[in-house]
Amino acid sequence: QVQVEESGGGLVQPGGSLRLSCTSSETAFSLYEMGWFRQAPGKERELVAQITLHGHAMYADSVKGRFTISRDNYKKILSLQMDSLESGDTAVYYCNTAPGALIPWGQGTQVTVSS
Repeated sequence: QVQVEESGGGLVQPGGSLRLSCTSSETAFSLYEMGWFRQAPGKERELVAQITLHGHAMYADSVKGRFTISRDNYKKILSLQMDSLESGDTAVYYCNTAPGALIPWGQGTQVTVSS
């Protein structure tokens, strides 16, 4: 069964940092652009960062300069370094192919930014 598994979320104070990781057994991980999505309560899921096979990264304006996406194609690991976190970053974070999600969604990992 195709799976992705996100980890690394937690509770952090404003201005803090977290590093998210995503692993997948899916071959698509090695063939497609990958991205991190997030969904806040009452809002639609949105793409916040994506990365090409060769490592070119693109970010939503809301996270540009604060988040850094990276990938290890051999190990099939996608990472998201999140710095200078704000309350507006509170959401469940998911990984998938980007911009279109081709892999079944995983459980996600909860990120809560609060003092």
